[in-house]
Amino acid sequence: MQSKIRGVRIAGIASAVPAQVMSSLETAGPAGISPEEAQKIANMTGVHNRHVAPSSCCTSDLACAAARRLLEDLKWEPESIDALAMVSQNHDYDLPATACILQDRLGLSHACSAFDMSLGCSGYVYGLWVCSGIVSGGARRVLLLAGDTISRTSAPQDRSTVFLFGDAGTATALEQDANAPDMTFVLGTDGSGKEFLIIPDSGFRNRSTPGSFVRRRNADGSVRGPLDLYMDGAEVFAFTLREVPPMMAEVLSASGWTLEEMDAFVPHQANQFILQHLGKRLKIPAGKMVLSLDEFGNTSSASIPLSLSYRLGGRLRQERMKLILAGFGVGWSWGAATVTCGPMVMPEIIYVPEPAVQPAAS
Repeated sequence: MQSKIRGVRIAGIASAVPAQVMSSLETAGPAGISPEEAQKIANMTGVHNRHVAPSSCCTSDLACAAARRLLEDLKWEPESIDALAMVSQNHDYDLPATACILQDRLGLSHACSAFDMSLGCSGYVYGLWVCSGIVSGGARRVLLLAGDTISRTSAPQDRSTVFLFGDAGTATALEQDANAPDMTFVLGTDGSGKEFLIIPDSGFRNRSTPGSFVRRRNADGSVRGPLDLYMDGAEVFAFTLREVPPMMAEVLSASGWTLEEMDAFVPHQANQFILQHLGKRLKIPAGKMVLSLDEFGNTSSASIPLSLSYRLGGRLRQERMKLILAGFGVGWSWGAATVTCGPMVMPEIIYVPEPAVQPAAS
């Protein structure tokens, strides 16, 4: 589907990551492979370091840190926020919604609507579409929070995932602005790909049993169990090259843009191997592909705003930029957006120390 949003401004973006860093070499030991093989994996995926959340840190802790900094730098009063959306697949609880918890932690008004969106790789683009639509529908200001602690879903000896995923939380502030340039969105879904990127026993379809906690060696040599993330890399690669090029052609046509006039292409940070092939297929102009894999890895729903903070923060504080954002992956689900934004508030990345454990809901 296509959608065009008018009269909405991106006022700022903030990103937070755990302070703890793991290099590919530090990951090698628990994964049971040699440093030489770990270096080969890092060179192929582009992931040399990942910021990894300790067990006491939830996605909400990272998103809360980002939102607090953003509200402070924008000088927005908490009661001016009309809606809060949390995009994540790593929630604090099965229920209540993590967005409700964050409404309380951030001190937002009881008149603020709050809801979760359970999406991963495409989640930021979907969240931006939903939240900008809420603003265009009459809300004054909306907070979009996006993030995951996806590293904790990988089995330590599953070499297909454990070297790839890092953790992050982000906050994006949206508000009414009659003079803001249009945002154009293209979105799609193919749920037949659900089995290729999945945690099999994580919900109500396959309820957890004692056997769910048992990890076994698989044909590819990786050790994982039904409660660990499973990824078929070949299928992810095929999906990306099948669906993303036509999505990009459609969003460019719908917005009237060309690749040459855009300032930057900011994709979901799947892995370097996929993105290099995608860049060649799309003929992305040299220097316009934005990557943050080397320092943060694949941070799921946070990867696009985190890349904006890390690579383009300085420019977006000072100038207006024409950006193409593209998310694609788990679901299968995909979305692209053309946005023109800046100058805007872009705090430096926040490095969050291990927090105190949040009390359980009574």
